[in-house]
Amino acid sequence: MTGSLPRRIAAEAVGTGLLAAVAVGSGIQAAQLSDDAGVRLLACSLASALGLGVLLTLLGPVSGGHLNPVVTLSAWYGGRRAGTGPGVREVAAYVPAQVVGAVGGAVLADAMFARPLVRRSTHDLSAGHLWLGEVVATAGLILLVVGLERTGRARLTPAAVGAYIGSACWFTSSTSFANPATTVGRALTDTPAGIAPASLLPFVTAQLLGAGLGFGAAALLHGRPDGVRRDDIAVPPHGEAEPAAF
Repeated sequence: MTGSLPRRIAAEAVGTGLLAAVAVGSGIQAAQLSDDAGVRLLACSLASALGLGVLLTLLGPVSGGHLNPVVTLSAWYGGRRAGTGPGVREVAAYVPAQVVGAVGGAVLADAMFARPLVRRSTHDLSAGHLWLGEVVATAGLILLVVGLERTGRARLTPAAVGAYIGSACWFTSSTSFANPATTVGRALTDTPAGIAPASLLPFVTAQLLGAGLGFGAAALLHGRPDGVRRDDIAVPPHGEAEPAAF
């Protein structure tokens, strides 16, 4: 990666904030432009897929483009024995930056549409089938990211992860939050993309469980990584960082 630690932290905060702004802003815009639920979901999934691909391409060389606590934790866990992933210091810096950035991004989206800047969501998502959807969405994301890295195809991450999230918005019952940081941010906006604070803990728990299952599936399918990887799970052997994931 090219950035110093402060620059990497800033990239993670800004990137996750913009990601949250895309999710919240596209939800507001879609609700204003159409009464058709399918059209709204299509608009939001396209915005998420395209926005995510752009952010990973832009910020990957700076911070690794994690933009997601479960990606950061997976990178740390995968490289902890060989010392090839981010250390505890980086994890302790990245995760809070991602959460703070996501909250800021949700506030920014509300400001752009002249809505109350901070209002707890009333969108209740407390249901077992939705939690299962989050487990599946997050497991697939981590399997994809780790699998690409371990098969030497990390450069495909921006396009592949964007495509996966776009499709997961449709095939999972939860519409694929798959990111604890943006989930926290979305709890503070009473918009179509929001999630009620009471639903927050089960969703984040489901995401962490899904991350563990996805990492286990990657280990089963691809084994241990070949060669030496530095700093995060998506840094190719020639030293230039590739984006990791959503």
